Amino acid sequence: MAADREPAAEGPRRRIPPPAFLAEPALRAVLAALPEARMVGGAVRDALAGRSVADVDLATPMRPEQVMQALGKAGLKAVPTGLAHGTVTAVAGHRGFEVTTLRRDVETDGRHAVVAYTDSWREDAARRDFTINAMSMGRDGAVYDYFGGLEDLSAGLVRFVGEPSKRIAEDHLRILRFFRFHARYGRGWPDPAALAAIRGGVGGLAQLSVERIWSEFKRILAAPNPAEAFGLMQESGVLAAVLPEGAAPGRLGRLLEAGAPAEPLLRLAALLEGDAAALAERWRLASAEADRLIALRSGSVPADDADDATLRRALADTPADILEGRAWLAGRGAALRARLIAMPRPVFPLQGRHLRAAGVPPGPGLGALMRRLRQWWMDGGCVADAAACQAELARMLAG
Repeated sequence: MAADREPAAEGPRRRIPPPAFLAEPALRAVLAALPEARMVGGAVRDALAGRSVADVDLATPMRPEQVMQALGKAGLKAVPTGLAHGTVTAVAGHRGFEVTTLRRDVETDGRHAVVAYTDSWREDAARRDFTINAMSMGRDGAVYDYFGGLEDLSAGLVRFVGEPSKRIAEDHLRILRFFRFHARYGRGWPDPAALAAIRGGVGGLAQLSVERIWSEFKRILAAPNPAEAFGLMQESGVLAAVLPEGAAPGRLGRLLEAGAPAEPLLRLAALLEGDAAALAERWRLASAEADRLIALRSGSVPADDADDATLRRALADTPADILEGRAWLAGRGAALRARLIAMPRPVFPLQGRHLRAAGVPPGPGLGALMRRLRQWWMDGGCVADAAACQAELARMLAG
């Protein structure tokens, strides 16, 4: 059904000043090729909230093959990125816009949904999770709001579309998504019906893959101030379900109050009570993420009044960003963090080839001598240059 033929019963049209992103030439080119399409999801929500809009997704009653034909006729590239889900990516001005055919749920199992195409915008909106995500916007800036999303966005209320327990049963990841959106858009006490349904649906989180859990959990951690969200997660039993290693929301709160950067792994290091290596393995973190989390949670950090030699020794063994993170976690002062970042990382100036050139044969003895020599360099505050280290090597060999 065309947007300009939308019957009043399908939902109110709200007239607002068109958001700035609607003037982008690339988007306008796609909309010109797909006259029945509307913007949906996060772009609409964030534009109405006065926030910056990054990716713009569109929906249309046209079938995917029709979308591809229309884009091609307009001279735009069409990439079949998700035909199984009714999604085509339109490329214009070196930008990609996902265009998805309107859908309705046929069957759900808590993790996946079987969908069918529809020409009803209301049916498509009804399958979305929260009212603030269920709005659509026409090319003229008119907002189609079937479930009170505008009012909820204005009130800072994250509310499920329809019956909360039913929506959670359709996809248990919506429990974590609730807390993510509450952390970013919520104000005041959350929707009681949503919290009651979440408490009743906590057990369903066990059906989710650890990859989906970590992906959503990381987004909660990245929110400007997720302290309240994690407090609610603890009260509702969600935190214990997804983080059985143990959690300390209070410690995370202190990190946030100190003004630490909004880095998810740093925040996770503060929140986590248990074994970082065990969590990294269970959640199948990428190797770089696992290494960083474990490094932040292990090892020492210099005291606030540490001298330069102590800082150089610490930096010789550990990168500055890890030491800075540990300093945040330990509640160290800003002056120490600034010194760690400003100080060049000392590098031991000798390598195995230098020892072999001095007559040390390859083997375990070379490694032991290298460690002894490096310890001498460390004990001296990591300031000895290559010549001084070679002189010490000669003394060790002579002795």
